[in-house]
Amino acid sequence: MLCYNPAIAKKPMKTRHVAALLLAFTLPIAAQTTKKAPVKKAPTDPATVHSNAIVIDTHADTTQRLVDENYDLADPLNGGNLNFESAKKGNLGAEFFSIWVEPDLYKGQYAHRTLELIDAVYQQAAKHPDEMMMAFSPADIEKAHRAHKLAALMGIEGGHSIENSLALLRDYYRLGVRYMTLTWSNSNDWADSSGDADDPKVHHTQDGLSDFGKDVVYEMNRLGMMVDISHVSDKTFYRAVITSRAPVIASHSSARVISNAPRNMTDDMLRAVARSGGPNSKGGVVMVNYYSAFISQAYRDADQAQRPDVKKATDELKAQFAKEGKQVTYGDLEKLQRQYADKIPRPPLSALIDNIDHIAKVAGVEHVGLGSDFDGVSGQLPEGIDSAADLPKITVALMDRGYSAADCDKILGGNLLRVFREVETTAKELQAEGATRPKIGESQPFKKQ
Repeated sequence: MLCYNPAIAKKPMKTRHVAALLLAFTLPIAAQTTKKAPVKKAPTDPATVHSNAIVIDTHADTTQRLVDENYDLADPLNGGNLNFESAKKGNLGAEFFSIWVEPDLYKGQYAHRTLELIDAVYQQAAKHPDEMMMAFSPADIEKAHRAHKLAALMGIEGGHSIENSLALLRDYYRLGVRYMTLTWSNSNDWADSSGDADDPKVHHTQDGLSDFGKDVVYEMNRLGMMVDISHVSDKTFYRAVITSRAPVIASHSSARVISNAPRNMTDDMLRAVARSGGPNSKGGVVMVNYYSAFISQAYRDADQAQRPDVKKATDELKAQFAKEGKQVTYGDLEKLQRQYADKIPRPPLSALIDNIDHIAKVAGVEHVGLGSDFDGVSGQLPEGIDSAADLPKITVALMDRGYSAADCDKILGGNLLRVFREVETTAKELQAEGATRPKIGESQPFKKQ
């Protein structure tokens, strides 16, 4: 039915007739052109979902192998968990190489060892430009993904690497470090670790972070370096979450309700990470650690039972090296520890998925990701996960439990990218404010609070 149009009515009869006919013919054509294009359905098979995702792992200790064993990522795994071949098979898009300095072995030379590890990552990228590229931002991760290369990022594991110096912290950022774990298993002068939180011989801070520690967190926010709360004591965790202007991450931690390890997150802590960053933030992310003792209480109990024997054997090995005038390496210690760890049955893959599932239910699916700890747990990974090549099994298991393609995309890497972008945005805002915030610990950087 045609509608009355005054513009047509004012024209002569013949003109009105032609115009009316034209309108009548154009109406069906217009109706046809407004039809919506069919909605593209999300893939439902795990293989496609996994291959479409940007898979990001936030913690691998392979860096130690690069330095101590002259390992090359183009070589066979040789008992390790990560190389180029396994990364391709597992569709691993981005890896944060851990810059971890063993605090006892390298006492007095933390910065020296830190720089050696950073250089080792750069050397791999320079040697294999067709396989790997250095990445410093979410945009770089996406660029590497489009180029089918492994994006190599770096995260410092243990605040002792900055040797109580904000200048060193800034230097590490300039070199490409994009997160720092405030502590490792050892407390430092300004933050407390879960590894020695109950040790009366260790001098801890009063509130979890000294004034200088708060300056460190603020400077990380200002630089655009993610604040990592894996390894810290509970008190330090809450103080860091309150202090940080940007959402925080746990680069490699699991759920404490499943395995009661101090390194793991309680449910309250999981929710706190999800709320971190302030009222306008979308919150942080907990990257699940694959280490068997962190995902299975049964494995943890067995591991704890053999700790005295492992310590005795470790001390004897260090003494033997010292007697021969040699420096024991992390690789030497790891081989010894693995001999004991291999005696304990590995938990099933479902134990790892239980942790991801629990964190997703408590904190939300937007706040969980993957932080394997590859090459840092003496091979003690759940059954079925022997290298990065096995990452697709995680997607299969998640979809078997009802997780959608969109959920898996978030867990596999999307959540970390979101947090990384927000950390960058916060940094720009703080930099725009200028040097308006005084350094509260500047006059007492080494004083315990």
